[in-house]
Amino acid sequence: MGACQTLHSHSQKPTPPSTSTSSSTSTNTGYFLRKTIGAWLACGFLSLALLHLLCCFPGGTKHVVFSPLLQYFNGTYSSVSSVPGGGQSCDYSEGQWVWAPGHARRYNATACDVKESEDCVRNGRPDTGYLDWRWQPAAAGCELPAFDAAAFLAAVRGKHVAFVGDSMARNQAESLVCLLGAGSPAAFRPRLVYRDEDPGVFQFRRWAFPSHGVTVSVYWAPFLARATGRVDDYHLRYSSVFLDTLAERWSAEADTMDVAVVSAGHWFLKWAMFYNGSEVLGVHMLPESNHTEIGFVTPFREAIRRSVERLTGGANARAGRRTVVLATISPSHFEKAWDDPTTCARREPYRDGEKELDGEAAELRRVVKEEASAAAARNGGAVKIEVLDVTKLATMRPDGHPGAYMHRDPFGPGKPEKMLNDCLHSCLPGPVDTFNEILLQLLTKR
Repeated sequence: MGACQTLHSHSQKPTPPSTSTSSSTSTNTGYFLRKTIGAWLACGFLSLALLHLLCCFPGGTKHVVFSPLLQYFNGTYSSVSSVPGGGQSCDYSEGQWVWAPGHARRYNATACDVKESEDCVRNGRPDTGYLDWRWQPAAAGCELPAFDAAAFLAAVRGKHVAFVGDSMARNQAESLVCLLGAGSPAAFRPRLVYRDEDPGVFQFRRWAFPSHGVTVSVYWAPFLARATGRVDDYHLRYSSVFLDTLAERWSAEADTMDVAVVSAGHWFLKWAMFYNGSEVLGVHMLPESNHTEIGFVTPFREAIRRSVERLTGGANARAGRRTVVLATISPSHFEKAWDDPTTCARREPYRDGEKELDGEAAELRRVVKEEASAAAARNGGAVKIEVLDVTKLATMRPDGHPGAYMHRDPFGPGKPEKMLNDCLHSCLPGPVDTFNEILLQLLTKR
């Protein structure tokens, strides 16, 4: 009430002095009396309206109304909207999947030339319910808008968007290209300008969107650092990873990247020997090697740190043009043997609290968030650093993988009883499209 009085008293303008003192006094007294009564009545109605809002409206509505008011009086108000879709105050890392028929049915994967093993509809997967869910953030008043191709292209106009890392980076890059190509008008359609010589290899690809001068690239670098061995040939026992040297192709082109999405982690959980130059630092899961077991956390942290240091340097970074996005790991869902056709046959998402986060995934997620915070502190804001935290939402989607449908008609006549299943990557379209919905919000927030 006091605040109302203060605002009104400042807004009232005194009546100019009259030539007759008695007349002026009589007129002004009535004028101020009526104004005072009106002010108190207005404040009273406002107070009743606010009490009604507090008592009778849902929590999300109260958050949307009162958050800007509290920010104003605390001196922290921003012109950036905090209402649903504003992107400023939304935490997308926590939430649940809610039924939304047709939400993810946004493009034809065959038409946008994705890797065939992730084109689940083409390969004959009979159930399509995995396309009828959307991610609902837990924060009050927070919504995750559907992907908007025009908004994304406008946000990255004239820029190079690069995905660096393992096959999940490639999975997300292909999802983005399909989402952008499905937008209207037809001028948004991508043009593949470079790919590996072998069309079955998906280690490096680049697409152009001439309408906005945008390029999208994917760089295969599963350890981010230079690596040989199993990383190139699955028949070999382990990978040799040289943590002091970043993988050549992406690091050589890092200065061309305006938006760099770094996504890695799964290969650090596999058999590896880690080097600093020619010196062996240690191994992971190689007890027969007679070298110290150092696990996966320390090498992963070193690779992330060196990658961020590379991306926060250079002329583009100093000019304030670059955004570095560190994606957290998207866990796999192998519930049985890798060659069992039912190893990831679940047909609905997990409910909130139904599935615990895997310990290894939690560790990798923690490292990414810690290194992002440390890099932001060192960088002083010259480069925008964001965390694309998809670990929980991905953990809850065992239904979104190709599974046996990474093969064409896997249960048709003449098919073997046992075959490789994909319980790691996402069907396209599928849950990975949500990663790009969040990426758009990260790129367009303040």
